Amino acid sequence: MKIIAKNKRAAYDYSLKERFEAGLLLKGTEVKSLREGKATIAESYISIDKKEEVWAYNINIPQYEFGNINNHEETRKRKLLLNKKEIEIIKHQMKAGGMTIVPTILYFKRSLVKLEIALGKGKKLHDKRNDQAKKDVQRKIQRGIYE
Repeated sequence: MKIIAKNKRAAYDYSLKERFEAGLLLKGTEVKSLREGKATIAESYISIDKKEEVWAYNINIPQYEFGNINNHEETRKRKLLLNKKEIEIIKHQMKAGGMTIVPTILYFKRSLVKLEIALGKGKKLHDKRNDQAKKDVQRKIQRGIYE
């Protein structure tokens, strides 16, 4: 598994619950650009439309350097490939639990491009402070043991 891009901000802004692995419907020049390791998913978001299709927006894949006039758009919307059962689970969680779909990792798996998405609930400022305090305590404990 070769990781192309991570969304480090996702774990900070959301409490992530359930994770899913989705395929991406890409053009040839997009895959070539991804093989060079050029992509960002930090500002991207995911939604489900009325036709029960899952779309990823604002995934920034720069144009392929050696492409021609048929090169791709950098931030076009891209279709995610999920099973109907997974889409139903995600849709139900979004409605019932007030969850959001957050992209977390973009990676290659056996020469296929996959996007790990997670259902997350937005954190409030005090939740972020509590998590940071817990991390600080864990760091101090680790230093105490190793020093």
